[in-house]
Amino acid sequence: MEKMILGKTGLKITRMGYGALPIQRKSMDESFPILRKAYESGVTFFDTARAYSDSEEKLGNALSDVRENIIIATKSHGKTSQEIKQHLETSLSNLKTNYIDIYQFHNMKFVPKPGDEGGLYETFLQAKNEGKIRHIGITSHSIEVAEEAVDSGLYETIQFPLSLISSERDLALIERAKKKNIGVIAMKALAGGLIDNAKAAFVFMRKFENLVPIWGIQHEWELDEFLNYEKNPPILDEEVKALIKKYQDELAGDFCRGCGYCMPCPVGIKINNAARMSLLLRRAVYQNFLTPEWQKEMDKVNDCLHCNQCVERCPYGLNTPELLQKNLKDYEQFLKNHQ
Repeated sequence: MEKMILGKTGLKITRMGYGALPIQRKSMDESFPILRKAYESGVTFFDTARAYSDSEEKLGNALSDVRENIIIATKSHGKTSQEIKQHLETSLSNLKTNYIDIYQFHNMKFVPKPGDEGGLYETFLQAKNEGKIRHIGITSHSIEVAEEAVDSGLYETIQFPLSLISSERDLALIERAKKKNIGVIAMKALAGGLIDNAKAAFVFMRKFENLVPIWGIQHEWELDEFLNYEKNPPILDEEVKALIKKYQDELAGDFCRGCGYCMPCPVGIKINNAARMSLLLRRAVYQNFLTPEWQKEMDKVNDCLHCNQCVERCPYGLNTPELLQKNLKDYEQFLKNHQ
């Protein structure tokens, strides 16, 4: 399996990363063979987070006996020094290890720096000096935060949503980081499931030599698909180029990525699906969303309080209530046409 050096960390990793967020939807017993197969097939880079419920525990359960052969990245969403310390100790315990290769600030809306009130960055430095973490990284959904983090020179890795439908400014972050020798970890390379052709996504991401995508893998068949692309890399031929252009034409611009940071909703709206229902109906098995249960869920959009909590939380700055109303109207029309 092809490998790369992840920026100034100097870590040698596979160019295919395993994103362990979806594995939290599997049981401990179900997750073991999938994670083990990934490792035995050559994958060496695994990304998780304290916020991903029991994802860390599942990684520890499946891979602790081969710890010295893998690179683990995890994250803390702690808002205080004490919270970060607690998160780190929990992560170390869950992963059954005494060190984290890459410890990341999770989904930041600002760039922690030395001297800031609260001492967040100093807490990471202390953990590094103690040998509990080896490298310091940061993740964000905000391009402004990501750019500032790269320019600051304080971070060895930057994790950011990047895909074939990313804007030119977002993609420019890759070269910006390369000039600073900062490793780029690409999350949401399938745009939260809206890109339903893994081959096109794989080919596009493989163009960037200083970037490792962390493919969110829940099922063994998903793992098999990416492993096959690693063994038999597809090329950027005219067919794939046309497919990429089609995705860019249809999906570029403002749309809900389904990240879920807007949740929970005070009235129980499943915002991460309701706000992109129009796309799901056209890019997935639409019958799954026309059930009585989903009709009730979409009806909840009418209960929106316009409290704007979702707007404040959205890392992409979307007008979520407006998106919900647009998607509700589209859903109702779609439902009418398919009855």
